[in-house]
Amino acid sequence: MENAEKPRNDDDVRTGQTTGIPERQATLDRYAAGDPDRGRNEAHPDMPPAFRNETNPVPVAPLAKDLRVYNTATHSVEVFKPILPGRVGMYVCGATVQSSPHIGHIRAAVAFDIIRRWMERLGFKVTFIRNVTDIDDKILDKARAAGQQWWERAYIYEREFTHAYEALGVQAPTYEPRATGHIDEMVELIQRLIDAGHAYVVYDEEGRPTGNVFFDVASWPHYGELTGQKQNASTSSGADGRIDATWDADSTVTDVMGPSVDKAGDDKYNPIDPADYSPDKRDPRDFALWKASKPTDPSTARWKTPFGEGRPGWHIECSAMSHRYLGDMFDIHGGGLDLRFPHHENEMAQTRAAGWRTANVWMHSAWVTAKGEKMSKSLGNGLSVPAVLAQNSPWVVRYALGSVHYRSMLEWGDQTLAEAQAAYERISNFIARAGEVLGGQPTREQVTDVDAAELPEDFVNAMNDDFNVSGAIAAIFTMIREGNKSLGGFAQALATKPNSPEEAEHVDSQRKQATDKLAKNLLMVRAMLDVLGLDPLAQPWMDSETAGRNGSAGKSSNAEAEHKLLDKMIGHQLKAREAARKARNFAVADTIRNSLTAMGITIEDGRDGSTWSLQ
Repeated sequence: MENAEKPRNDDDVRTGQTTGIPERQATLDRYAAGDPDRGRNEAHPDMPPAFRNETNPVPVAPLAKDLRVYNTATHSVEVFKPILPGRVGMYVCGATVQSSPHIGHIRAAVAFDIIRRWMERLGFKVTFIRNVTDIDDKILDKARAAGQQWWERAYIYEREFTHAYEALGVQAPTYEPRATGHIDEMVELIQRLIDAGHAYVVYDEEGRPTGNVFFDVASWPHYGELTGQKQNASTSSGADGRIDATWDADSTVTDVMGPSVDKAGDDKYNPIDPADYSPDKRDPRDFALWKASKPTDPSTARWKTPFGEGRPGWHIECSAMSHRYLGDMFDIHGGGLDLRFPHHENEMAQTRAAGWRTANVWMHSAWVTAKGEKMSKSLGNGLSVPAVLAQNSPWVVRYALGSVHYRSMLEWGDQTLAEAQAAYERISNFIARAGEVLGGQPTREQVTDVDAAELPEDFVNAMNDDFNVSGAIAAIFTMIREGNKSLGGFAQALATKPNSPEEAEHVDSQRKQATDKLAKNLLMVRAMLDVLGLDPLAQPWMDSETAGRNGSAGKSSNAEAEHKLLDKMIGHQLKAREAARKARNFAVADTIRNSLTAMGITIEDGRDGSTWSLQ
């Protein structure tokens, strides 16, 4: 086939000839069946881009200026400087919804959820976009093999991913666009690249467009700038805020193991898009922007364009959607390490070649490994989220996934989960004991209102150091140790019996000091945990319905143990409330009840005592 440029009518694209196609509309109509929210991401004209239209400065905590982030593109840790004061635009590559989510998928989601939570605690207004790839070769092939419609399969597994995110406390994105809802934006971008001389259409022997369009890598001299480790020179700290990163063990490991433009041949960790093996390419490095329909593709998976009938390549969707919602320059582009090459390398090239400036910072979370190998379905060692949640509580799984620095490889195994379970017991026991002594817990509002500047300095320093979660967790356990000392001081003061009014006054003062210190310890522990999405008295950890829905956790022994521990924690509160009522100290009794109500717990007083249930 010929791949030379052929003259064509520019108006074919610019007059909107790709819209209103019956096949596309029928697909979206059927795709929407049974889901009243299905059209929420189809680029409604009345929905302006979330980020670029908001330009008013947002006040942030003074210590936000100390936040440092590792940038894959520069191979260095940099002081984070948002494009718009107080605002952060983040685009994180989401799931290709071909089958059930596994732990490796969710590790990236948890990592970027923690990053987002810390930025929000610093006062940034974060616009968080996470896409859904709902059409690709694997979805089509697996749907055909299973006797399903491709859009049916995509939606089934999109819901599974959503349930997994919810079960593990991952906040919903600001917006979650689907690839199939943004075909027009992709076609317009491809045409822009063709016009700029950075893409070419493949024609058949009769001069008709085949549906294949490739990016012309040779036309873009900057190709490889994201992952080219050969360009990774030492960078010294200077006025630009960069810090020498050549010593960084995490970046060294990911450079060695992660996919890169410097590596030749097949990559078992990150298979190439089949379309990129086409013999019609001018250069082996060229990659597909638009792919001709295969004979097996159903009519609902074909879009008519000036380039011929087909469907989008893998990389083009993220350039189109990030620009649609965040503009031609935004703060952070994130994803798993396996996306670094070729996906993000190609995405950066096509975005910049189109005349846009792409993201300021590129971030990548490392893999979950099993016996040193990346966890992946294609490698046969993937663990599905429902299977893991059937044996472990969601809190424990999130802790295991989130307690390691996002750029460190996470070896998954029984020891990892055992350590997370031990952490849960240590944390929850302190929270329960402190709440019993204090006669109640801080409300969720009090926990979420704690400003970053109020948090312990070692925790803040760790999180500002490229989201060093290991250091942050160490700060949490340091505070728990201090809290246990406060509990001991309170018990000692309580056991002291004064022999005179003066001694009584002194003892009361000691009790008050111990109580105030313990109250602060408890609030700080829960606030720090909340930054990591791990406050055990927040949703979804308090939501037994969610836990039961994901992975049959309600049937597992771990879930039963978790419920018993929750019952023990609340039981302590009810005993303290009953003692206060018998002492006719109704103010304290009401405080305990109100605290439990604020946490979503309903108290029922009966003849045989008080019982509780989740609201």
